[in-house]
Amino acid sequence: MSTTAFLSIDTPHGPEAVSVAYHREGSGEPLLLLHGIGHHRQAWDPVLRILAAERDVIAVDLPGFGESPALPDAVPYGLPEVGTVLSAFCAELGLDRPHVAGNSLGGMLSLELARRKLVRSATLLSPGGFWTPGERRYAFATLLAMRGGARLLPVPVIERLARTAAGRTALTSTIYARPWRRSPEAVVAETLALRNATGFDLTLAAGREVAGAATAEDVPGVPVTIAWGERDMLLPRRQGVRAKHVIPSARLIRLPGCGHVPMNDDPALVARVLLDATAAASLPSPASEHA
Repeated sequence: MSTTAFLSIDTPHGPEAVSVAYHREGSGEPLLLLHGIGHHRQAWDPVLRILAAERDVIAVDLPGFGESPALPDAVPYGLPEVGTVLSAFCAELGLDRPHVAGNSLGGMLSLELARRKLVRSATLLSPGGFWTPGERRYAFATLLAMRGGARLLPVPVIERLARTAAGRTALTSTIYARPWRRSPEAVVAETLALRNATGFDLTLAAGREVAGAATAEDVPGVPVTIAWGERDMLLPRRQGVRAKHVIPSARLIRLPGCGHVPMNDDPALVARVLLDATAAASLPSPASEHA
């Protein structure tokens, strides 16, 4: 069950009310989880309980996705604006520099929060933004095709397809390397989330302006881990190598057998990457140990 945070953010037109749906469980250091475009917070369900055993986990529905309503008309869906919403969200929940992990669009937003020094560490799972123009066009065309299919298929057809491994593969093989592992209920829910995402078009439009703008100087003092599925069909893994060149201080990790949304393909591996990254970021530096 979700909880809703009611926020107020400053815009050039004055304060605007924004609400964000989220689920929170576990104990320990806070870990904010951000999903990709067209998805919802349930993308993290395969790893949620593992993480919650050691972390205070907050899985968010980004504005215009899942149960979070669209942003007000005066608020764009660019990284700076959504970053401001997430900053206000953290302040509302009393999260002082949480760890953050994001997949795809969520990875881009995680890096935005790291740039602002609002997080203790950032773990990026196949983040967007490190594409060439041709790779971006391919990814966006694929996302639009997925969205079009989700909107055209009648709900009873989606439910019928989700009951078989072949049907789940047809619906979700673009983002999962092992789509048959996804439960029928989860496939129906995420297909409808893609279909009903009020923020999809404006988020995709804003993404056309993003081109791996991060630099190592942008995130001083914030440990960054980049993990990429070896079988990512949406954003090929060579973009991970490119991201490492852009952010030389980052750790780059391969995720064997995983697709673009790796949490369902190998929950144990993804959870371990997140727990290790957040644990390493919490260790005292040699300087602080001798202070």
